[in-house]
Amino acid sequence: MRTRRSQPDVPAPDSPWDEIVPGLWMGGHQVRGPAGQLESVVVDRQFDLVQTLLRLPGHGPDPGVEHHVWPIPDGPLDGTQLAGVIRLAEAACEAQDAGRTVLVRCFHGYNRSGLVVAHALMRRGRTAESAIRLIRSRRSSWALHNDLFVDYLRSGLTTARLLEELTE
Repeated sequence: MRTRRSQPDVPAPDSPWDEIVPGLWMGGHQVRGPAGQLESVVVDRQFDLVQTLLRLPGHGPDPGVEHHVWPIPDGPLDGTQLAGVIRLAEAACEAQDAGRTVLVRCFHGYNRSGLVVAHALMRRGRTAESAIRLIRSRRSSWALHNDLFVDYLRSGLTTARLLEELTE
């Protein structure tokens, strides 16, 4: 299974990560440098919890930093994968409640991380539309450009998970 579709028309972000709400950040593994070249993003100890949806060797975080890894594709998710997304969003909320900083990251920090962050925001009372707008305004207009992920959010991840499990 491929974890990232090749989308040459999607630009790398200008920043390695962006704060969506206090303590909750979205980011990726690549950034566009000052001269337009692609640069790797490495997380050291900038965050208390790092959640990784696409793991690339050498991108951190440092040993001792809490790190949750749940590789998922930037495409259709099965019930187990959706359950993992829900658990990551819950863990992000719990960490925020404890005053900890959280980075949710994927390749560019647009879709997979956006799905987790949006669900965390929805757990805090935002509507899907409000969460999507906020993420796009804070991270990038490219955030959540995966229409399927937007559909998952609009129907609710718990509902999407149940529907996926019925079709498996």
